[in-house]
Amino acid sequence: MSLNTEHPHLVKFLLVSAVSFFIGAIHGMLQVLPPIRAWLDSIGSPYGGPGHMIDPLAHAHMNLVGGVVILAMGTSYYLLPIFSGKSIYSLRLVNHSLWWTATGQFYFYITQIVFGVWEGNALLNDPQMMPHIHHYYGPIVASSGIIMATGFCIYLVNILLTVASKPRST
Repeated sequence: MSLNTEHPHLVKFLLVSAVSFFIGAIHGMLQVLPPIRAWLDSIGSPYGGPGHMIDPLAHAHMNLVGGVVILAMGTSYYLLPIFSGKSIYSLRLVNHSLWWTATGQFYFYITQIVFGVWEGNALLNDPQMMPHIHHYYGPIVASSGIIMATGFCIYLVNILLTVASKPRST
């Protein structure tokens, strides 16, 4: 049995995807446990209020961006050279697209959990604190989105430059 070592740079995509799916699965399991579900429902999950930050926003982003999108990025980096006959434009950009996207995605997830819990507790115990807490939410969640979007843009540029490049010589 021979070991294919042609694409070791893509293993990171599989690992990040697997870790994200694991975290998303644990999150999903926890949020349906009766005491947690009751708390989430009391703070507005999934329709509004701080509860929606935890369920569905954090849960969905962990599974969709961390699990599905990052897996799709790695898969397309693998398949594009096979289908097009062209080498990926930049392995450096491959790594940047992963780490910017994954960093933004985990940052977004943590932001949603922290603010969901923080605002949820304020809603139940001291509702007048909610506007003060939420004042910080916008800039923090925006910065996580910018980081994630940077990864998506790097990915798109690398794919487009690959498609626009000359075929590799055989």
